[in-house]
Amino acid sequence: MPASIDIAPRASYPAQLVAVSGRALAQLVRTPSHSRRAAAARKLARHALWLSVAGAAAVITLMLAFDLTEIQLMPARGAPGLWPIRILTDFGKDEYVLVVLAAALVVVALVAAGLHGTRRTLLLGLGTRLQYLFLAVAASVFIAEILKFIIGRGRPFVGGKANPFNFVPFQGTEAYFSLPSAHAVTAFALAFAVSALWPRLRVFMFTYAIVILLTRLVLLAHHPSDVVAGALVGMVGAMAVRYWFAARRLGFAIRADGIIVPLPGPVGGHLKRVARGASAP
Repeated sequence: MPASIDIAPRASYPAQLVAVSGRALAQLVRTPSHSRRAAAARKLARHALWLSVAGAAAVITLMLAFDLTEIQLMPARGAPGLWPIRILTDFGKDEYVLVVLAAALVVVALVAAGLHGTRRTLLLGLGTRLQYLFLAVAASVFIAEILKFIIGRGRPFVGGKANPFNFVPFQGTEAYFSLPSAHAVTAFALAFAVSALWPRLRVFMFTYAIVILLTRLVLLAHHPSDVVAGALVGMVGAMAVRYWFAARRLGFAIRADGIIVPLPGPVGGHLKRVARGASAP
């Protein structure tokens, strides 16, 4: 009889799931390895500085010259005809956006654990990009929450009148969490992050972000300077997370001039084939 051949059994599905999840988390904290990361860091610092200076100037100008006028022009808070705006604005709510992205990450991990070879690699490439989207929004929102607590700006008409200079630092209540707008942070962080990965979606994503920004004004949830500050925090936060990923060669490459560009990723046809093969032997 021919000698038997020992074949190492594949690990169980739970073990594969733990391994896939562990590698996905480990890649985020591994030592940066890209040789051009210093050039990218310098470019990030310049862009963040210019954005911050321009944004701060815009916020101060709006606070002094336009905030009071704008909130007095808006319809009364709670008006019945605003129900479509109240539905629309929830598409920029950070909890909802982060839950959707987290659920997508869980689904990718569950499916990838049952795949092998090229199909797993392809799906994990999508998972890396979802990690970027999630962390771009989460990091930006975290920074915004700290700023809200420190600044303590009152929302429009808190205190009984339209007062754009109603500040109670470290107050810590929702009424004094106006600057920056979390919805604007979420929408612009997501818009920047999606556009960084898939540039063809740039117009669509920034249109979405601007619409969310406008809903916050119409609903009298924020002053104009709040939403501009939120847009600034969201974009700078997403830029910083993009650098973190690029420095570790995750989802992005760095050109010789320090510009970060997206790596080719999974496309619809490839993902459909992965989905069809998810249960294949």
